[in-house]
Amino acid sequence: MLKLVWLIPVLPLLGFLINFFGGRKLRLSERAVSLVGCGVILLSLLLTLGAFIEYGWSYAPAHDKQPFILSLFTWLPGGLAHQTLGDHAGSLAAFNIRWSYQIDQLSLVMMFIVTFVGFWIHVFATGYMHGDKGYYRFFSYLNLFMFMMLLLVMGSNFMIMFIGWEGVGLCSYLLIGYYFDRREAGDASKKAFVVNRIGDFGFALAIMWAFATFGTVEFTEIRNLAAAYPVEKLWEFGLMSWLALGLFVGATGKSAQIPLFIWLPDAMAGPTPVSALIHAATMVTAGVFMVTRTNFIFQRSVTMMMIVALIGCLTAFVAATIGITQTDIKKVLAYSTVSQLGYMFLGAGVGAFVAAIFHVFTHAFFKALLFLGSGSVIHGMHHEQEMPRMGGLKKYLPTTYKAMLMGWLAICGIPIFAGFWSKDEILWKTFSTTVFGGSKILWIIGLATAGMTAFYMTRLMGLTFWGEERFRKVHAGGEADEAFAAAHDKGLTPHDALTASVGDRPHHEPGEHVGVHDATDRLDARGIPHPHFEPHESPKSMTTPLLVLAFFSVFVGLIGLPHASLFERWLDPVIDHPSAVAHVGGEHNAGVSAAAPASHEAASAEGEGESEGLSATELILMALSIAIAGGGIYFGHRFYVNQPDLPKIWAERLRPLYKLSFNKWYWDYALDVKGVEAEKALNNALWRVDSAVVDGGVNGAGLMTRFWATVSGWVDKWIIDLAVNATGWITRAGSIVLRTLQTGFWQNYALWFAVGLFLILVFYVYSSVPTTIRALMGK
Repeated sequence: MLKLVWLIPVLPLLGFLINFFGGRKLRLSERAVSLVGCGVILLSLLLTLGAFIEYGWSYAPAHDKQPFILSLFTWLPGGLAHQTLGDHAGSLAAFNIRWSYQIDQLSLVMMFIVTFVGFWIHVFATGYMHGDKGYYRFFSYLNLFMFMMLLLVMGSNFMIMFIGWEGVGLCSYLLIGYYFDRREAGDASKKAFVVNRIGDFGFALAIMWAFATFGTVEFTEIRNLAAAYPVEKLWEFGLMSWLALGLFVGATGKSAQIPLFIWLPDAMAGPTPVSALIHAATMVTAGVFMVTRTNFIFQRSVTMMMIVALIGCLTAFVAATIGITQTDIKKVLAYSTVSQLGYMFLGAGVGAFVAAIFHVFTHAFFKALLFLGSGSVIHGMHHEQEMPRMGGLKKYLPTTYKAMLMGWLAICGIPIFAGFWSKDEILWKTFSTTVFGGSKILWIIGLATAGMTAFYMTRLMGLTFWGEERFRKVHAGGEADEAFAAAHDKGLTPHDALTASVGDRPHHEPGEHVGVHDATDRLDARGIPHPHFEPHESPKSMTTPLLVLAFFSVFVGLIGLPHASLFERWLDPVIDHPSAVAHVGGEHNAGVSAAAPASHEAASAEGEGESEGLSATELILMALSIAIAGGGIYFGHRFYVNQPDLPKIWAERLRPLYKLSFNKWYWDYALDVKGVEAEKALNNALWRVDSAVVDGGVNGAGLMTRFWATVSGWVDKWIIDLAVNATGWITRAGSIVLRTLQTGFWQNYALWFAVGLFLILVFYVYSSVPTTIRALMGK
């Protein structure tokens, strides 16, 4: 089966080609498009499971857990190039890039996440996107994304990873802007594309540095060569630190970390299956995957490890505070995703790379469940996304409610649900890390963030499923959005919405009941016919994926039980164990500890060994984590279910903090408004410099050239040319005179001789001529 892994990405690519080129020309039915779109992902999933079994039970034991490399062909035969950095600077290296796949413990985990979660999201989309005019286009984009994402996680070198990296960015742009008739979708897609390009620039530089340093871009070869480089201690910023920095800049863009996280909440303008697939389960975790894949570089820079942990911790905290005040159900989940990604980077930064990937694994299930559940709510609420216009939906959407209940408990960190095990492991590793000092502060922030997560997720459940049925009192703005969509699909002029248009626009099944017309509807006053609606459960094509993901959200975390973690044992071979790890903090500021793996074999602070079980400190911290989550749930339920007036009261009491949260810490204002204005001002200043200085110099040089050309032309014409021409004219005139005199007849020469003699005589006797004349005249 391992020899067939090349089919895993090829099948989604085939699905894209069939649906994209055949969907419109052949007018494939929704059923045909669904079978192709979902079928190719199912086949990729089955091949992934086969590769998982063969590698784990056959190949890995026989090859000392080394990766399986499937090399297909030489992709870029670049020839020889000089290495310019590192220990081998000046030597020649062959830049011959192979198109090859690396199958190991890490890639198999990611392949399973992408194909399994992706398959159920595809199934959900068959119901959610039913009736959409671009149905074939949507599924072709999803399949193309799957192809690119699989390239990203399966590539054996940086170049193939970069192709997938840029490919998922392109697909994200296409899917976020799927509703291209809506300006907000177009703006969001462009914003995501531009922000990701900033991070990708750092990633591209890092790839160049990697080849310049190691003479290869193959992960296995770089890992072996990197072992020769020492660990750079805290505040040392050498070659490995610069290389890790470039990689991390790329990761902050793709995985939405401060300051490049602003694109992800706006990306909710795309259809909900897109939010679940790209912005919860797969693409946004690519940065965490890349950092873990290159952990052998990051672990050789204590400074960069601290930066990764610090950025991750701050991102988790900031995003959680913003999620508390958002009212759009998808925006709350978007900021929740940013916060959870921060947890993953916090884990990676403290050396707990396995814990970070474990959280990627569990998060894929419960966050995809929550996003798809929100899509079911939007569908059942006739396209409403604002939680203050919902409430009391528990009895109307029982299946959706029960499934989201599992996801809610998982993300809140309640035992035995999946999110508890992965989040608690990250917090424990943060508390006990010896990579750098001061980690207890990060642990406190992470613990507080866990409490806020439980609070705002309980708020989401309370405003959506519990309490009074507010949708009977407040008009659902989603109806106007649906009318806009329907008018657009029919080629009619859409009417103005009474309330702000929000979110995406799922379509109902033919004949699906949405209630009778309500004569009191406020839209009637504007002459806009609208039916009243009753909330309703989604079709089985949408609820079945919810139930499957709910099951995994409950039980999948059990494979990562502390000190008995099958997940940690599985991933340990891909984590590098440097021969020395810099240790700082207190009196050990410049010290270097002995060999210390970053996994379950780490120093005593990482645990006393699997056989000894949980220590007292671990148990206390675990109990504290559960208590913090319970406190968040308690206050969330009290504020938004038991005493719904409390939020307004506390919002007034904490007005500055509330405004800071509601306005998203002014990040969007600072970057989208002030940042853009500053960039425009800078561009205008540069334009003025270009116009006045650069262009002025060029134009001035041209003007002076023209002036001196004119002067030079005048001098050339009236002085030089005149002198030359005058010489010619004089010569010509003289030649006429001489030609007249030189006749060749001796008589003429004798005449001129006589005349000349006469003139000479006159010249000599000129003074006596007057005297002679006077004498002749008798005077």
